[in-house]
Amino acid sequence: MTANIDHGRTDSATRFIAASADVIYRAFIDPTAWPQWLPPDGMTGHIYEFDARPGGTYRMALTYRRDHASAGKTSDDTDVVEGRFAELIPNHRVVQIVTFQSDDPAFAGEMRMTWSLSPAPGGTNVSIVAENVPAGISEADHDIGLRSTLENLAQFVE
Repeated sequence: MTANIDHGRTDSATRFIAASADVIYRAFIDPTAWPQWLPPDGMTGHIYEFDARPGGTYRMALTYRRDHASAGKTSDDTDVVEGRFAELIPNHRVVQIVTFQSDDPAFAGEMRMTWSLSPAPGGTNVSIVAENVPAGISEADHDIGLRSTLENLAQFVE
């Protein structure tokens, strides 16, 4: 993992999902589920390593589809993400510490991602708060990506 560099930016998104917190939480701790819902629109995912327990780590690649204009953080079309599960509270919260494999210092540092599940009538409100977002990730692109991931999660569990 990379040393913690404070970028000071926080991005967030929230969505109501018509599924129980239990069903949603299971999507967070199942390595076969992640590639189906986590990659934002325009990307595919591949899990290399996944240990869903407090302190457990994961490593995944997010690859842009050919028709996508953005460059990857690790290579021309790929972001390799290494993470650690800082906190797993069943049906309530998942906290991840994430770093991007990149030679570009604009993507350096640890980003903290807190997923919160709050019961609501007919389902669950799911929020994602990303703290210490690397400067190389534009706020507009990150907002689109977070909302896309929440939409994918909803489609996966509903």
